[in-house]
Amino acid sequence: MLEGEKELYRQGYSRIVGTDEAGRGPLAGPLYVAAVILPADYQNPAIDDSKKLTAKAREALYEEIVEKAVAYGIVRIGVWEIDQLNIYEASRRGMRLLIESLSLSRPDFAVTDCMPLPGLHLPCLHPPKADATYLSVAAASILAKVSRDREMEKLDLLYPGYGFASNKGYGTKEHLSALASKGPIKGVHRESFEPVRRILDKDLLLF
Repeated sequence: MLEGEKELYRQGYSRIVGTDEAGRGPLAGPLYVAAVILPADYQNPAIDDSKKLTAKAREALYEEIVEKAVAYGIVRIGVWEIDQLNIYEASRRGMRLLIESLSLSRPDFAVTDCMPLPGLHLPCLHPPKADATYLSVAAASILAKVSRDREMEKLDLLYPGYGFASNKGYGTKEHLSALASKGPIKGVHRESFEPVRRILDKDLLLF
């Protein structure tokens, strides 16, 4: 971690904004995108790709990142927009929006996790698995993941039986079983995703 930033610092860049998302694959729930600018001298060996961390560790690191960041932003992209744009374009739009919103903090380089952003006003890299080599991208992944998980836990209270607190909207056996028996939830399930679309074609929408 931080190896990617070190090379950019050597090239003369000083304010690197890293961005990542959480929730591209689930059948339900919004997409969250986050962007983070960390101080050039900041180090924290505990920060890593959010998928490699426990929920408890992510929660603690969330507070640390928010406190120590030069600037950060988090955007929620709802199910309607995901269905209208497709998940890839929704992710791209969220990243671009966040990077532009942090312009007052004067970022001079952007790094995304495998997401090209053509036409961005900053130089930008989009290496695969950037959350494993860029501290700012890993930090963004944590902010996005924690934010999304918190919302899915609230949805679990509103719509019991789908297992949102545990599956976070992914297509687990419990979730698929609830979809088949209870139907998709309007505004919560992604209608453009299979098998939600197939179920809707059978007029099983209950909410």
